[in-house]
Amino acid sequence: MQSNVLEYFETGALVSSPDKTALVDGQSRHTFAELALRAKNIAAAILVRSEAMNRPIAVFLPKCAYTVMANLGILYSANCYANLDIKSPPERLKAILNNLQAELVITSANLAPALYEAGVPAERLLLVEEVDGTMPQWDEASLAARRAQLIDTDPLCIIHTSGSTGMPKGVALHHKSTIDFMDWAFERLGLGGEETIGSLSPFYFDIYTLELWLSLAKGATLVILPEQYAAFPAKLLEYLVQEAVSFIFWVPTIMVNIANQGLLEKIPQPALRKVLFAGEVFPTKPLNYWRRQLPQALFVNLYGPIEITVDCTYFIVDREMADDEKLPIGFPCRNTDVLIIHEDNRPARVNEHGELCIRGSSLALGYWNSPERTAQAFVQNPLHSQYPELVYRTGDLVYRNERGEIMFVGRKDYQIKHQGYRIELGEIEHAALQVRGVRHACVVYDASSKDIVLYFESEEDIAAADLRRQLGQHLPKYMLPTVTERVGQMPRNPNGKIDRLALSAGRHA
Repeated sequence: MQSNVLEYFETGALVSSPDKTALVDGQSRHTFAELALRAKNIAAAILVRSEAMNRPIAVFLPKCAYTVMANLGILYSANCYANLDIKSPPERLKAILNNLQAELVITSANLAPALYEAGVPAERLLLVEEVDGTMPQWDEASLAARRAQLIDTDPLCIIHTSGSTGMPKGVALHHKSTIDFMDWAFERLGLGGEETIGSLSPFYFDIYTLELWLSLAKGATLVILPEQYAAFPAKLLEYLVQEAVSFIFWVPTIMVNIANQGLLEKIPQPALRKVLFAGEVFPTKPLNYWRRQLPQALFVNLYGPIEITVDCTYFIVDREMADDEKLPIGFPCRNTDVLIIHEDNRPARVNEHGELCIRGSSLALGYWNSPERTAQAFVQNPLHSQYPELVYRTGDLVYRNERGEIMFVGRKDYQIKHQGYRIELGEIEHAALQVRGVRHACVVYDASSKDIVLYFESEEDIAAADLRRQLGQHLPKYMLPTVTERVGQMPRNPNGKIDRLALSAGRHA
């Protein structure tokens, strides 16, 4: 029985294809054998500094090949990694590091000053220049002995998210949850190692988990897409063609931009075979554009909060869908159970809204160094009291349709009471995306003025009266926005999602 994720690598790509290209990072290319060598040297350098096990070691580096090597080195040292955003504001970085209490921070000499400013002493920094310069020798037997002490519920990585309050939370994921998810993904999505992965999301985001272990277990090549191309979709597509990328797992935002500009007709993607997306709602109209342009590709909508491992539900888009039809989030992944619980703590009926709750081994260990927050979110299953069983209450409202598919409605905290009516702000956003010319939409509720505020992106301004008239074809009068505001570009979180807090704060600035 597999007890840690490194067994994927040790019995997978490292055996089947050691000399195959594992990583493409600009002009540099690295084989699986080289990855193992560099990672074990990093592990040896860590162990010179600390004999700790199952402790967090932070990585403060840009998205690059060395970050992958550092993550593997940390795992070979029998610790867990925490990739940090080098663009974090100083106060946020300091708050994360204070909470994390990392054993060491792996970084580079040019980034070290930001860590000193955040209060990290020099003796807790491990500079990549030092490791590359000394290349400490590693002992295979001692590294294997450390790994042998790991069990599958030990922490694997810590992923940080802001949460609704803006205060960073470190979600601790473990080996077993990752093994469960990856085994399901290999089988259900037919992932066999022939993939060339176009990696666009940051390495401190959970999409990286699937990309990394698909590569290391099966021998797929991981292509790090240049970060600057995210703002230039045409250049991004040209790079996919150049590297013959066949697999992507992206947040929908950039895919919507590509569809809005009709770029797949100008820059076809004949190699692309699997298109996965998650993190936010993908409007069906631009998705249909992608499907028409890539008839050879499998499209999969994945859903999951950061508090579970990668994702917990999936929907393979295997039928024709109207442009205004909502895309399901589908069905639970194997060994994960999704409960839809009504507000009176009973199972919701078909087509009845309820809170999505998750149980199973996919759950995170909890929030790092925050037992109070953990106890608030990971609670006893409200459907029984016969034995201890934790579920994670997502705060997301969903329902099951007649097909048994789970349909996403919106956040519980995006549900408002307005003019005596209960309204889901997500329903208004969905309707706004049907308006001709609207590329992105976000609706917030201003409780102080009792305004429903619609923010939208469009090339040309759309008069408020025209917006309301077109929205009135889809929504009752009481759901129509009372304020509309065109924005040049929606503010985004580091993971690419629309930053609702920033929109709300801007309104009152």
